[in-house]
Amino acid sequence: MASTSSMAGKWFARLLPLMLLTACQSLQTGDLLFHVVRQENRITAVTPGEIDHVGIYAGNDMVVEAIPRLGVVTTPLAQVLEREDGYYLRGRVKGIDRQRTIDNACSYLGMPYDSLYLQDNEAVYCSELVLMSYADRQGRTIFSPVPMTFRDSTGYIPRYWQELYARHGMQIPEGQPGSNPGELSQRKQVIIKKLKL
Repeated sequence: MASTSSMAGKWFARLLPLMLLTACQSLQTGDLLFHVVRQENRITAVTPGEIDHVGIYAGNDMVVEAIPRLGVVTTPLAQVLEREDGYYLRGRVKGIDRQRTIDNACSYLGMPYDSLYLQDNEAVYCSELVLMSYADRQGRTIFSPVPMTFRDSTGYIPRYWQELYARHGMQIPEGQPGSNPGELSQRKQVIIKKLKL
């Protein structure tokens, strides 16, 4: 007799194509995919909400995203949605030129991931990719940077961030221009909806 976990895996495998079809029907090229985590991590400890990542739906079941160790890559939507540590919200951005936005995002493919979260260097982090990519029909950027903070809700800078920047001989870029996925999800240009699966 098959184990319960193997039976559940088989049912999930059968349902996945239907789930992806439903997800694709609720997505438009240029939508944002915000990853909501169930457990706080180093990103969500110092940013609003429980969102620790954002990717750009490029159409054709592909997502452009900046991820640690790989940099800016295209990832199949199915692979993105299979990540088990949370769920996704769809962010529809008002007033964008969809093709220009995707072309902009794809122009960064192959760039390394920016684990120091700095502006104007040769590396890119996930929400920075969004800031640099989204444009309106006149080619103007939709999103502008905001002052970054590395402080938690008590005002303390967690040890992880202190040690990260100390290892690089740098000051923590507190207050410097930047972005984060949680704050982006709250922008007035973004309409948030739970992604239907």
